[in-house]
Amino acid sequence: MRRVLCAYLVCGFVSSAVPAFGQLQPSASPLPAPSSAPATQPTLAPVVLPSAAPLGAPTLAPANGASTAAPPLRGLPPPPSIPVLPPVPNVAPGYSAPEIGAVNGELIGITQQPFVGITLRDVIGMVLSRNPDLSVAEAARRIAGYQIVAAQGAYDVRLFVEPTFSHTTQPPQNAFFSGPNFGPIVQNQTQLSAGVQGVTPGGQQYSVSASGSRIDNNTTINTFDPTYPSALSLNFTQPLGRRDQNDPRHALQLAVINAQTSRAQALLTASQTIANAEDTYWDLVAAWRNLAIQEGALREAEVQAASNRRLARAGAAAPIDIVSSNTQVNVFTDNVFSALQNVQRLQNTLKSLTLADPSDPIWAANLVPSTPVLTLPPEPALATVISQALAHRPEIDQLRAAAQIAAENVAYARDQTKPQVDLQLGYTSNGFAGQLVPLSNSPFLASSALQVAVINQLVALANASLPPSRQIPTIPVMNQTPPSYLIGNLDQSINNLLANKFPVYQASVRFAVPLGNRTAKANYAIAAEQVRETQLNAISFIERITAEARNALQTYRTARYRLIAARSARQASQSVLASEMRRFRNGVSTTFFVLQRQLDLANNRGRELQAQTDLNKAVVELQRVTGGLLGENNVDATLMQKESEP
Repeated sequence: MRRVLCAYLVCGFVSSAVPAFGQLQPSASPLPAPSSAPATQPTLAPVVLPSAAPLGAPTLAPANGASTAAPPLRGLPPPPSIPVLPPVPNVAPGYSAPEIGAVNGELIGITQQPFVGITLRDVIGMVLSRNPDLSVAEAARRIAGYQIVAAQGAYDVRLFVEPTFSHTTQPPQNAFFSGPNFGPIVQNQTQLSAGVQGVTPGGQQYSVSASGSRIDNNTTINTFDPTYPSALSLNFTQPLGRRDQNDPRHALQLAVINAQTSRAQALLTASQTIANAEDTYWDLVAAWRNLAIQEGALREAEVQAASNRRLARAGAAAPIDIVSSNTQVNVFTDNVFSALQNVQRLQNTLKSLTLADPSDPIWAANLVPSTPVLTLPPEPALATVISQALAHRPEIDQLRAAAQIAAENVAYARDQTKPQVDLQLGYTSNGFAGQLVPLSNSPFLASSALQVAVINQLVALANASLPPSRQIPTIPVMNQTPPSYLIGNLDQSINNLLANKFPVYQASVRFAVPLGNRTAKANYAIAAEQVRETQLNAISFIERITAEARNALQTYRTARYRLIAARSARQASQSVLASEMRRFRNGVSTTFFVLQRQLDLANNRGRELQAQTDLNKAVVELQRVTGGLLGENNVDATLMQKESEP
């Protein structure tokens, strides 16, 4: 019955469309398409075939330049212009795809069973604790904290201790500056120096030092040997021209601001990583669902192929219907393996975001997302999205830190253009003591005293014969004994130091400025340009936030309506396929239309799935744009900052 009906339909179509082979009827209207056929199906018309020329006969050009193109048919559009195509080489002639047996559909490197469920909260927790990018960002933030400590170290008090020993031998210069018997001068000195020095936050420099030594010197003119000199020095320098800015303070301010930038960068990295993890999570959800859709379509195609084989064996279907259904099975098989590969790729991407150890056993787990779809928030106003982004985005903190750095550089560079004027104050208390050299050990002193005594004796003999008015005065005898506070060891020297017996006071003003001062002026101009650069960056970022807010809102709105339309299209495709199957079973449809409806249903299921995935990702993007991604996932940013501080 079906074959008779098909033959009748074909004969009727041919008789009505082609009354005579090789002739056209332009005025004839095309037949209406069947109700089950697509409305856009074109109507075919017979084509007039040119007479064939003998093989090898040359093609003669028309005389008088006549055109060889066929005259246009009345009432029909002209034929399309065919471009001149380039020659195409014959690549790999005779190639054919190799014969491959049945392929194992298991995922590579993964334990197929059991499936391991993973929630979105688990993914975010693993990202925050194990993601390598976040670990690098946290390390950078800790480094910034250590840089603050290093900058504060400029104000540490520096203690120095310096023991010294020296041995010196000098040639004699004269009878006074020579060793015994006009020998070389030999000196041994042992000294210990210690002190502290440092810089204050205001730029003042201070130092306190003390020293004590023992000097053994064999010079014949010496009164003391050994000697014990000591000293206590206090020095203070007050900047007068550049009081507001100094190198340690500038370095500390920059370190503090850089730490703020590092914290903002860590939060930005966390937000971006969480967004990537969420997008990958929802893509994996869609990949598993798409795999289920493709497998379902494959099973439906296999059922249709089995039905066509039964009908063909019964003589109710043509063998070409079996070929068509088998082609559909192969197409859906290809789709299944493509979907399976996408599942594997997304699992590896998600594991790369959440794992830090290549030997982690989770790499072998067959992950299946178990979190339902996101709760759709109400669509906010554009102004609300922009204001929330300006209040919560980490990039705002980065811009604020950049502006602070630029302002600090301007203040420092401006201060460096001033002349350097320093007030320097110093105080030193010296101590001294030594062991008195006996006269017998000092030939110069002994001979000098003997000469004075002999001269005084001669003067006394002369004065005995002279009247009182003509008496010759004697040479006074010099006191050869030093004061008692100079005689002693190092302890006596320190006592003299503490008694301030030999003080030294010093005050000076130092003025210095480079002529022209081009370096400082150029640095100030550079800092001023950096301020303008940060202002332009702020304007550019606000524009970018505005564009991102518009795009995020539009994407969110479009994704919601796309999901509604895709769901309706899928429901309609299910109804159309069910109707087409009934028509096919009743003999009023063909295998082609059944296969087409199956393909349409699979495509519409995929569109609905993609629309749902895009909607989930649109929610994530809206949260990222507003800066609320961390808060929406219950991530405490302040706790993250405290954990990373040194």
